[in-house]
Amino acid sequence: MNTLEILKQLEAGQIDAQEAERMLKIEPFEELGYAKVDYHREVRTGVPEIIYCAGKTKEQICGIVKNMLAHGAEHIFGTRCSREKYEAVLNVCPDMEYDETARIISRGRPAQPLNNGMILVACAGTSDLPVAREAALTARFLGNEVEEVYDVGVAGIHRLLAKVDVIARANVVIAVAGMEGALASVIGGLTDKPVIAVPTSVGYGASFNGLAALLAMLNSCASGTSVVNIDNGFGAGYMAHSINCLAGKRSEF
Repeated sequence: MNTLEILKQLEAGQIDAQEAERMLKIEPFEELGYAKVDYHREVRTGVPEIIYCAGKTKEQICGIVKNMLAHGAEHIFGTRCSREKYEAVLNVCPDMEYDETARIISRGRPAQPLNNGMILVACAGTSDLPVAREAALTARFLGNEVEEVYDVGVAGIHRLLAKVDVIARANVVIAVAGMEGALASVIGGLTDKPVIAVPTSVGYGASFNGLAALLAMLNSCASGTSVVNIDNGFGAGYMAHSINCLAGKRSEF
């Protein structure tokens, strides 16, 4: 339960001032020993805490999810989750969903977009799909309309140019590419909207696991292009959401 819900219950006379004070004191976070689950993050940032599943055991992830459910969490989102860990989570949250490509677990995303404006995720190659899907699902879960175009890398520039109308309609563009990372610069020259470049670790030896794409994107001559870390689809989706929020809300989360 968030702070607004507590205050509404107090206003409606469903709880007294002492109970409201008690609930507010325990709301900021809960200590689990191996994690401190932040229940005021949504109050501060508008987005509940996201679970980064890589590096956590399935028991730890289950414990976090179980605790979030006990606190009445309606929206749960986790990144970099293996199928084995997801199947363990189903024991404590049977309605948790899983995207195999993005390795994302999610529960309770909005049925309709909440923000005005559309976010476009453009993916250079099929090998970049896991990162692109992570970005798309993150932005969609946070309440945005998201469109996706795949396999539009610069090796076949006509494939990208065929999507110029979609690029023009986007409020924010996320450009995901490995190899030499040129896609972000090309898109940056086709739109007056912000472009978030995501380098991926896809490529041969001299790509240095995404470092070549990262450096190319950081040195882009296309104005309005920013760059996130290698393979950070989540960070790109979150940043695109933050930008898209400036266009206003269709309804409340």
